[in-house]
Amino acid sequence: MTRALPPLALTAILLIGWEVGCRFANVPVYVLPPPSGILASLVQRAPLLAGSAGQTFAMALQALLSATILGGGLALLVSLNRRAEQAVRPLAVALQVTPIVAIAPLVLIWTGLDHADRAVVALAAAVAFFPLFSGVLTGLQSADPDLERLFDLYGATPLQRLIRLRIPSALPFALEGLRVASGLAVIGAVVAEFVSGSGATQGLAWRLLEAGNRLRTADMLAALLCLMLLGLAFSGAAGFIERRVRAGLS
Repeated sequence: MTRALPPLALTAILLIGWEVGCRFANVPVYVLPPPSGILASLVQRAPLLAGSAGQTFAMALQALLSATILGGGLALLVSLNRRAEQAVRPLAVALQVTPIVAIAPLVLIWTGLDHADRAVVALAAAVAFFPLFSGVLTGLQSADPDLERLFDLYGATPLQRLIRLRIPSALPFALEGLRVASGLAVIGAVVAEFVSGSGATQGLAWRLLEAGNRLRTADMLAALLCLMLLGLAFSGAAGFIERRVRAGLS
């Protein structure tokens, strides 16, 4: 509670100032609605926003799981061979620096216009891929050199070295990569849905577009609030997993 009070107090002060400023300045609601208007929109559209939030959550979760399997698995494979790592790492970096908006139309064509949700999942997974790949690979290469020499002394096989030394050493890096990727998965899902321009997914990004086209700013901010809470939920879950794993190791 001691740590939670300062941000809660600051948030309350900002909301009160926002409410008072909008009312005294007579700001049009289509420009900036007061917090009370956003709350009313949130309550009124709660069932619709809840369904859209569930859709965005499902796509972001699928993307995060896909990125974890692909990124972590690829890092494990290339860590066994130096030349394989030198060949794969530049391609992973190239994927990371390529703007998602540039490849979204291609992915939408490849998955089919009738399967926009698959395109959103694929694009969000591409965004979340690199932190997991880089984190796991860096962790696998961060094993204690003295322990590496001890494994050499006992003639350990590459598989034994990987399972008993490098994977435990990589776990903190992998958890940090998961925490970063969890937020990127939500961002990637929203951006991909924006770019796809299809209402087939009916996620929160589509609600933002729908409200924006109708100049319903309160509805836009209500959907944005849901997105923020969804991102905090992903980040909080990843942080919880990280703390539990670290506590189990200590």
